[in-house]
Amino acid sequence: MTDIDFRNTNSLWCSVLVETLVRRGVSHAVVSPGSRSTPLTMALARHPRIVAVPVLDERSAGFFALGVAKATGEPVLLVCTSGTAGANYFPAVIEAHESGAPLIVVTADRPPEMRDCASGQTIDQQKLFGGFVTFYHELAVPEARPELLAYLRQTVSHAVDRARAGGVAHLNAPFRDPLPPVPEGGSAAEAVAAVRTGGVVDEAFFETPPAPRAEFPASPALPPDFCRAKGIIVAGAGGGGALEINRLAGALGWPVLADALAEARFGGQEGVATVAAYDAILRDKTLARALRPEAVLLAGELPTSKVLRAWLAEVNAPMIHLTTHRGNRDGLHVRTRRVRVAPQDFQRVSVSKAGEHAGWLDAWMKAEARAQEVLDAGMTGAAAAGFEGAYVRLLAKRLPAEACLFVASSMPVRDLEYFAPVRSRGPRVLASRGANGIDGTLSTALGVAHGQEDRPVVLLTGDLALLHDTNGFLSAGRLRGSLTIVLINNNGGGIFEHLPVAQFDPPFEEYWATPQRVDFATLCAAYGVEHVAVRDGAHFAELAAGLAGSGGGEGRDGSQGSYGREGSYGKRVRGGVRVLEVRTDRKRDTAYRKALLARVAAAAGG
Repeated sequence: MTDIDFRNTNSLWCSVLVETLVRRGVSHAVVSPGSRSTPLTMALARHPRIVAVPVLDERSAGFFALGVAKATGEPVLLVCTSGTAGANYFPAVIEAHESGAPLIVVTADRPPEMRDCASGQTIDQQKLFGGFVTFYHELAVPEARPELLAYLRQTVSHAVDRARAGGVAHLNAPFRDPLPPVPEGGSAAEAVAAVRTGGVVDEAFFETPPAPRAEFPASPALPPDFCRAKGIIVAGAGGGGALEINRLAGALGWPVLADALAEARFGGQEGVATVAAYDAILRDKTLARALRPEAVLLAGELPTSKVLRAWLAEVNAPMIHLTTHRGNRDGLHVRTRRVRVAPQDFQRVSVSKAGEHAGWLDAWMKAEARAQEVLDAGMTGAAAAGFEGAYVRLLAKRLPAEACLFVASSMPVRDLEYFAPVRSRGPRVLASRGANGIDGTLSTALGVAHGQEDRPVVLLTGDLALLHDTNGFLSAGRLRGSLTIVLINNNGGGIFEHLPVAQFDPPFEEYWATPQRVDFATLCAAYGVEHVAVRDGAHFAELAAGLAGSGGGEGRDGSQGSYGREGSYGKRVRGGVRVLEVRTDRKRDTAYRKALLARVAAAAGG
């Protein structure tokens, strides 16, 4: 077993804590530098089975950990010192809570006798994150007592279980001096020696029962009347794999309206009516009436499209929502029956005999074919030159199947939904759509790349989202894997151009669009990050074709990229970051996007 550190009380306590985490499957930690967290940082740095990454900025650290959790699906440890450090984790904690990403946050603290007495770097950290955690506990002050070490093991093990079920576990960890692993004297040293010579912390000590399985109903069956109806499947993020959705669609004889964040968009199957252009199709009022369903099966989260959401609310058909969440996820407040299904059990959802609805699938697929034809035409020629939607569509078409695309909120995620076509094999797509914020975009993408180092990872982002988190670049040199950032620089917040407030200028440009005239080449140079100015669509297509081997990670010949190096304690670290900057015109893009979607809607309606 791993050598437990008996140098003093804190080192014993923290090495037991870290070994428990490792035994329960935790392999990644993100550490924010600080003094009070020294014992835990020491334990993480010396453990051979923990990949510990130090990240200077706590807000960036929180989102980096979130990205690793999104990529791996496993709990990630996040550690900081006392005081305001933990407060900087709050935005990432909120996103993890809303999206069900597993995090274990440990905030180091001063012991109780040093609180509320003007002691330095000390605030009230009790339940710091309020209702945004699934589990909170303040650990005991470390002592070398067998019963307390057993308590520590069981509490940490429980925190892992709660995080793994989806969400954030928060442990507040007080430490007394000495914080580094220096020898203690007196009774403290005697207690540590007694634990060591007594063989208290052995293999049997770490034997814990397996984690309890989340409570999900047995293989759910869709009601017969529901199956016989003329319906649709709306596939969103977290709604099972493409194979499961395609199986349900084939059994029911229903079309799949696949969000760009759903596996079904990039895992289309011959014989299954998968619709990508539903937002544009439903803008045609006549067609929207003709395609009204009698039943809706929602798998996962609702797509971003306001047009789709408004249509579903107006239709108000009986809806069955297959979800992994415990809470109410129906923001439409329609006639919804929620059915909790474990991710691995989506394939077990049973379907009774479906009804026969002549022309139903054909009507959807004709509309989809006409819409995609107009979208293809709309992405070429002088009119589309420099249109950011054309770059997004090209990226969605050209990214290799083994890649992972992390897409920022606001305009990028909407353009991906509007313009990404159905593919039979496409990239994995991730986003932070729990709270839908732009904060932490770069750091989250870096964490995604770090968590799946064998995949090329691409971040699609706007300029404001990237600028909101430029401190994330501080972690670029520690990245395992590669990250290519496709930066759509339209000098401001493009999403606001589509809102009614855009007509009020002034003050629209100053207070909503917030143009930022940053030289990104200079910014990248300051952080030692490669920058490429994209000349035009042809240049971008050339760059996109090479994304599978981009970013300074392992080359096709197995050689190391520019960031390959030896990390601490002999751990190999490799990776690299580059920025592909696409300059666009925000006002022109808004007008062209609106006109193009209107043309698609008209064509889809025949």
